Amino acid sequence: MTAHELQVWLRARFPKEDERCEWKEWRSLKSVISGRKGEDLVSYISALANMDGGCMVIGVQDGTLAVTGIQDFADYTLENVVGRVLGKTPGLPSLGLRFEELRASDTGAVVWLVHVPRHAPRTPVLAHDQAWQRDGDSLQELREDRHKAILAEHLVGEDWSAAIVSGATLSDLDETAIAKAREKYAEKHRTKAWAPHIATWGAQTLLDKIGLTIHGGITRACLLLLGRPESATALLSPQPAEITWKLAAERVAEHFHPPFLLTTTEVARRIRNPNIKLFPASELLAVTLPRYDTHTVLLEGLHNCLAHQDYAQGGRVVVEESSGLVRMTNLGGFFDGKPEDYIRGACTPSRYRNERLAKAMAEVGMIDKVGFGIHDMVLAQRRRFLPLPDYEDSSDARTVFNVYGQEIDANYTHWLMERTDLPIEHVLWLDRLQKGRKLDAAQVTELRRAGLVEGRSPKLHISAKVAVAMGQEVAYLNQRRPDVDDYKTALCKLLSLGPQPRAKVDALLLPKLQLWIPGLTERKEFIKELLKEMSRDGRIHNVGGRTRAARWALTDGSVPNSPQRR
Repeated sequence: MTAHELQVWLRARFPKEDERCEWKEWRSLKSVISGRKGEDLVSYISALANMDGGCMVIGVQDGTLAVTGIQDFADYTLENVVGRVLGKTPGLPSLGLRFEELRASDTGAVVWLVHVPRHAPRTPVLAHDQAWQRDGDSLQELREDRHKAILAEHLVGEDWSAAIVSGATLSDLDETAIAKAREKYAEKHRTKAWAPHIATWGAQTLLDKIGLTIHGGITRACLLLLGRPESATALLSPQPAEITWKLAAERVAEHFHPPFLLTTTEVARRIRNPNIKLFPASELLAVTLPRYDTHTVLLEGLHNCLAHQDYAQGGRVVVEESSGLVRMTNLGGFFDGKPEDYIRGACTPSRYRNERLAKAMAEVGMIDKVGFGIHDMVLAQRRRFLPLPDYEDSSDARTVFNVYGQEIDANYTHWLMERTDLPIEHVLWLDRLQKGRKLDAAQVTELRRAGLVEGRSPKLHISAKVAVAMGQEVAYLNQRRPDVDDYKTALCKLLSLGPQPRAKVDALLLPKLQLWIPGLTERKEFIKELLKEMSRDGRIHNVGGRTRAARWALTDGSVPNSPQRR
């Protein structure tokens, strides 16, 4: 490849710097492999490894990726550099660390790609005796929340929920919960030839079949789902087996304990769920429905929190209710991929944080275990013409699931939900836009290409052709950036009545600008620049003093009803 072809190739594979990619225009390796802490190669390797790994591109211009090349390799070679880096980065897995050389055929410029593996479970990677992470364009010491998340990571083969609890017996289990487990298990396997025998099984046989006991031994998963509250609390201590429901606006809260097979329904009943009316654009009459879908969304979301909670951290599942929003939080980051991987229903989880608990919950109908749960929750909200559920504010240390029970913007939501032909990815991106959240450049480009949005980022708005099709012309015009000449005309009409102070100008224009510039400071700055521009054009001039003493007047010859067009 020529230098230009190499640049194009690099830009296609490493389009931006982030937590997985770093560009460096290092022409000499003499003091950058292991040099100034926080600025050298080993520090950046620590930062990449402490997230999900990534790649460093050395020998390119920052920003453009134009190939400049490494000109002084000092005594570093592809053969010795790996060992020397490993010696400076305690905790870095040797498997996966790889240096790759690319050479431009026309200029001979050499670029190194440094492939950095992800840290080993529960092992931060150090450089200069401390762990690093990326912060904007520079590095900083690993934040406490990320450090804790690494130390609490799941180990292969580890399953907190599968441990047998010493001293636990069948007498520690709730009989009503056992009966419900039998009913749900029989319902799930009703087509099997042996289904009629389920009713005759003893409790021990039933629990072994479900997976809640191991050869009669009571597991932690069994106590969570079927345990009597006082027994489960005592036997699982110091890990609290608890769900906390909270309604801050009314200063009320309640704690719920095992058996979670029964009590999660009680939690859902605590959530305020009145009927609401929606007015879809394709309907003549209002649609009346409960604010939340209790089974498909609320209970599925809550059960997912229980299945994926990192119980070893000693926390509880929290359900916070506010106006039109339910937020469910469990300890531990999202497990096995990212939420968006499961939106289409095509992704199947390969592992669970609490494998035995998840298997048992699937056996009694509490969760879906083949990857359709998130997909079904998204579709349920879409069919209800409400904002889609999301995982905003989640981190490596906790997973946050948000369920929306009211419209954010009636016009926009109706348009979004009525377009049933849209791909699910477009629906998700438009939903994020509706919530005022940022889209990346590629997503915005695709939405523009589909004619769904217009305007300049980050102030995107509904496109004109869709607005007219959906009868939303007024909403569209209110969201569009107005013509500056309209404000110049209004100001000229005011000044035609005589010289005016800035306060009168503000009184005229501030309310008009509020539709598209919400901030008062920004509106005043716009008016200031408008006055400057009209003054430079010779249309108005100051006949008073400076700043607050200024009084603006029309220049002779200016015609209010015929503003100058630029």
